[in-house]
Amino acid sequence: MKPALRKIALERIQILINSAISNAKMNPDLSQRQASLAQRICTRYKIRVPYELRIVFCKKCKSFIAPGINSKIRLGRASVKSIRISCNLCGHTYRKIIPQ
Repeated sequence: MKPALRKIALERIQILINSAISNAKMNPDLSQRQASLAQRICTRYKIRVPYELRIVFCKKCKSFIAPGINSKIRLGRASVKSIRISCNLCGHTYRKIIPQ
């Protein structure tokens, strides 16, 4: 695959994810559609999604979760500092460890 096509596809993915985050509260169906289009572009052009964009997808059900709208975000109180993200669609909870 040509590098120019991959670059254009990555830009389009970033635009779609940012748009999905901004539309999540007003129009959740549109934001789910935009996020699924971004995932399809990733698979079509064999692009690994950057970490900043990857954290808005549930690891279990692969659906788009907007922070604070259809997911809960909590700070962990254990000895290892972490952020707990719970998907409101499937109920899955996963942690992101905060480096100190």
